[in-house]
Amino acid sequence: LGRFAVVMNCDETFDFGAMGRLFCGLCQVGAWGCFDEFNRLEERILSAVSQQILSIQKGLVRRQANIELMGKSIRLHNNVGIFVTMNPGYAGRSNLPDNLKTLFRAVAMVVPDRKLIAQVMLFSQGIVSAERLAVKIVDMFIMCKEKMSKQSHYDFGLRALKTLLVSAGGLKRKTIEGVDGLEGEKLDNAEENV
Repeated sequence: LGRFAVVMNCDETFDFGAMGRLFCGLCQVGAWGCFDEFNRLEERILSAVSQQILSIQKGLVRRQANIELMGKSIRLHNNVGIFVTMNPGYAGRSNLPDNLKTLFRAVAMVVPDRKLIAQVMLFSQGIVSAERLAVKIVDMFIMCKEKMSKQSHYDFGLRALKTLLVSAGGLKRKTIEGVDGLEGEKLDNAEENV
């Protein structure tokens, strides 16, 4: 039903030994490890880590019960998985060595369609005018992000959008609570007045 996944945010303090110990633990329990911002590791560490990942992958392909990692024989669980995320182009990020690039399958990410997300969330909150409101709310968030100062306490991301939409649904339910016969155009008018 579920798979144990561990997410680690990589930084410059990770060394070959730390990564090896993490890999050993993942291999023994069969967990998935997601190494966020993997390219923040130093290039020399990335090169050494590629050999550890290669050993794990070869062991999985050959269905070996044990593999050699960090000079020790460790049990290799067949459910282990290693995933990495990267933000290329940022300052302080390393380029992945070619031998490491070949060990992973690249997946491109795109910016989510906020208007569609907002529309679906509003519909799920029972708001019948979701199509019209989603456009207005997302446009407002975009304008706020562009026009307001770049202070850390201003958040116009998806989490803030979700919080607003859930609150809007709660406000709607609270307002029409106990009112009978609200359907169709009457419900739409009641939403306009909220």
